[in-house]
Amino acid sequence: MNTPSHWFETGDKGSSTWETSHELGSFGRLWHAFMTARVAIATVLVILQAFIYALGNITNRWSIAVCIAYLFATLAVRLWAKPRPPGSTFDAQWLSTIGVDVITFSALNFLQSGGINYTPLFALPVLLSSILGPILLAFGTAASVTLLLLADAWWNWLQALGDPNARFLQSGLSGSGFFLVALLANHLALRLAREEQLAKRSQSAARMQTQVNELVIEALADGVLVVDINGIVRSANPASRRLLAAGDSVRSAPFILAAENTWQPLAELMHRTFAEQSPQEADVSLNTPGGHTRRLHVRTRLAASPNGTHESLCVMFLEDLREMEARVRTEKMAAMGRMSAAVAHEIRNPLAAISQANALLEEDLQDAGHRQLTAMVRQNAQRLAHIVDEVLNISRAQAQLPAAQTSTLPLDDAVQKIASDWAGQTAASARMRVTLDSDNAVVGFEPEHLRRLMINLLDNALRYASDGAHAIDIATQVVTPGQARLSVWSDGQPLEQTVQTHLFEPFFSSESRSSGLGLYICRELCERYGALIGYQRVQRNGTDGNEFFVVFRPSPQFPNTPSPSFATMPT
Repeated sequence: MNTPSHWFETGDKGSSTWETSHELGSFGRLWHAFMTARVAIATVLVILQAFIYALGNITNRWSIAVCIAYLFATLAVRLWAKPRPPGSTFDAQWLSTIGVDVITFSALNFLQSGGINYTPLFALPVLLSSILGPILLAFGTAASVTLLLLADAWWNWLQALGDPNARFLQSGLSGSGFFLVALLANHLALRLAREEQLAKRSQSAARMQTQVNELVIEALADGVLVVDINGIVRSANPASRRLLAAGDSVRSAPFILAAENTWQPLAELMHRTFAEQSPQEADVSLNTPGGHTRRLHVRTRLAASPNGTHESLCVMFLEDLREMEARVRTEKMAAMGRMSAAVAHEIRNPLAAISQANALLEEDLQDAGHRQLTAMVRQNAQRLAHIVDEVLNISRAQAQLPAAQTSTLPLDDAVQKIASDWAGQTAASARMRVTLDSDNAVVGFEPEHLRRLMINLLDNALRYASDGAHAIDIATQVVTPGQARLSVWSDGQPLEQTVQTHLFEPFFSSESRSSGLGLYICRELCERYGALIGYQRVQRNGTDGNEFFVVFRPSPQFPNTPSPSFATMPT
């Protein structure tokens, strides 16, 4: 605990005019101003004493020595002392300022060199103690000055120099004036200190609010641009930079909105906002250099200064129309999903009746052709029953996955058969290549579900692949002992970042006519059997393309093989 030396102690730690802080602010500026004033007064006193000495009117040479010593003392304090608020105490630093001033001016007033009255100089230490110290210190300084003036008047009365009544009256009036100056100056200093603290708190709150606003804007899914009247983007959040990205380049603010031809529709909307001084809303298309068209829904708001002291800013909100349409489709498909669940419930009973009637009919048929027809009815009824069960499973949105299946199959044989059947149905044999290199590893997967998984991935690859040879590549391989990997690659264009973000979500598709359920069903099937599905952009035979890969759960022969994890797979 620090125990400072002091003259006056009030016991109230909050009674000082200035709070102790590392940033002295107004206190530091006032302290330096007073110290400079003391140096200036000391310099004037030395010059004045020298002038009086030159005229031969000086009667006591000690006054010159006092003024020179005072000048050196003020210079030393000004150059080397550091400002420190006194709190409720009076320490050695204030003895070197107020104490020196009071003693110096009292000595000059006592010596009365050249007949000059030095009483007005006492206002400096009184003001210094009133503004930079607590009220008790100010009153103590005024009281000490008043007592010194009265003592000087009493000494002069003893020396029978002049009228004593006039000197006592002048000392009393001067002391009263010093008390009044101390009171008023201290109140003004207190008010200034409170205003400074209030301003600091307001600035701190404003900075905190600014940080909160920046965090909120940075986390927004919609793009936000702040543009001035000259078309310079002052601020851009990550979502807007992603939407405005031209190729692989991403601009960071500040930048000129009209710098890219792709952004011209946004620049025109910004100019219209400033010209009409009103918010604007429009759907715009940005043609990227890669040949893609990004459609955005843009809303603008004008942030205008109420008194015209600051420039106006245009705030632009950017939203990807594809994501908006995907949300609308999601809502529609969710409603359709609920309806599908109800329809599936209604289909179950007629389907069971059809299956039962077909079985009874099949018992009485002897003709091979008729029995073949009933077999087709039976197979398709079973297939419809599987579809109904899957629709009901998806609609229930069960929190837990079904129990692991015990069915296994050799991967290479199953992939070869499914790929051959699909190529025959789509006439894509010339564009497809199959590479089987998993040593016919055994994976835990239902054959019908693996078929659905591959058909969805192959249909998706065919939709975006070129017409060249080997535009679609199907491959199997062994990742680790007992763990196999299946990949479907096509030489299509790279997927945009927004598409990759929602790739396996239900009802999301880059095409308006697609339901967006294909990849979602693939993910659900993989999760059901403990497999991992993912996407990456890779190169095959010198050509970049899109690869969807499935890493299967380790086979039972290798129980210690780690399960597939997103953290260990390429992205």
